[in-house]
Amino acid sequence: MGKCNKPEEITLLFDAYHIESKNLHNSFVTAGIPCNVVVINDDGFLPEGVDSMYEYFLGGFKKKGKSKYFNEIDVPDFWEISSTNNSGEIHDLNKLRARMFYSIPTNTRIVRCVEWLDDNGVVRSCDYYNRFGTLYARATFDKKQKIILKSYFDSKNREIIVEDYVTNDIILNYKERVMIFKSKADFVMYYLKERGLDNTRLFINSLGIPFFVSNMLEENNKSDVLFWQEYRRDDIPGNMQYIIDGRATRVGSVYVQKKDAYDALVELGVPESIVKCKGYVYPYARNTKRRKNALILTNSDKVEHIIDFIEALSDVHFFIGALTEMSSKLLSLGKYDNVSLYPTITSERIDDLYGKCDIYLDINRENEIVNAVNRAFLNNQLIFAFDETIHNINYVAKANRFKIDDYEDMIEMIRKVCANKADWDEDLDIQRGHALSESPDSYII
Repeated sequence: MGKCNKPEEITLLFDAYHIESKNLHNSFVTAGIPCNVVVINDDGFLPEGVDSMYEYFLGGFKKKGKSKYFNEIDVPDFWEISSTNNSGEIHDLNKLRARMFYSIPTNTRIVRCVEWLDDNGVVRSCDYYNRFGTLYARATFDKKQKIILKSYFDSKNREIIVEDYVTNDIILNYKERVMIFKSKADFVMYYLKERGLDNTRLFINSLGIPFFVSNMLEENNKSDVLFWQEYRRDDIPGNMQYIIDGRATRVGSVYVQKKDAYDALVELGVPESIVKCKGYVYPYARNTKRRKNALILTNSDKVEHIIDFIEALSDVHFFIGALTEMSSKLLSLGKYDNVSLYPTITSERIDDLYGKCDIYLDINRENEIVNAVNRAFLNNQLIFAFDETIHNINYVAKANRFKIDDYEDMIEMIRKVCANKADWDEDLDIQRGHALSESPDSYII
């Protein structure tokens, strides 16, 4: 099948809008293939162009509202709100009353949800805020901190949807009717029919609810597609075997988006007529100028062999950024002429550094920040990592991964590619091939 002529011919149906969902969505957009994008589990911060099933029934939200900043949460008089760059707390004198969790990047301190505690410090409810600062949902928990109910509100604070996590029922108050759905899949089915999307091809990336929904719809000559985005495993998932055996109602093809996972399925005897390897069409940044600038984004001062890199690669400038204040250990690196430090770095400065740098060093311990490795890949940076610190193996070619004890080999590799454009270009092509990068023209589904 070639490119679609009408947007309604394809619907991308995702459980959640995680990085793999985003990559698949971007592949269709970059390849110029029109499609609807529907996310079942909305976290309140979906980007424009992505439809939320819940927001649809809630009647939408005011698009000009401001996100809720941590100190804008309503609390009783004399209660105290405090915050770090990662999360916040609400206290009544010395008693912890609530915990706040932020959207990513967390240093913006934009509230995603607030967990409210009882006198024993047990979570009893949770308020959920969306990107417009609207309180759109509230969950209730039992004494064992297990969710039992979740209610969703419209812009007038009316309860429109109630999910019962004990019975799995979903109650919808819509168009002056009260409807009860016995499962999440039934609820999704109703939404697709309400939107007129039940006759479109479904492209799914989960063997859970999206797959169940596909099987519940009327047959369409096996034209639905599963994009399998999981890592390598030594067995075939039960629902995938269902597809392989030809028993799925609509899904007739499986596109595996990680090479090692594809190889494993082939080794297990899966027919290549059904399972194929297909990557992504990445929206690369246009700027490919080589400047010999290296970027490191970290939330800790545990950056392996950083002084060795700085001293051995004196012609490379190192830009090191952190969302938080930097420790004295990191700040001491400022004495080197080829180092620039950015504590409490802003989003604007991060964007600037991604345009300025052409090497990314994934050599810091602790958690990854701002989806750093993926962004480095999209900005045409050569990525080098230690096996012990690597945060996203999908974008780091095997030749550019080293053991920490072999840091001198990494230094020599960086020196080599910096000195020779042909080596640089070859390494960049290898990196793209590792990530299964595809051209827009080849992305025909």
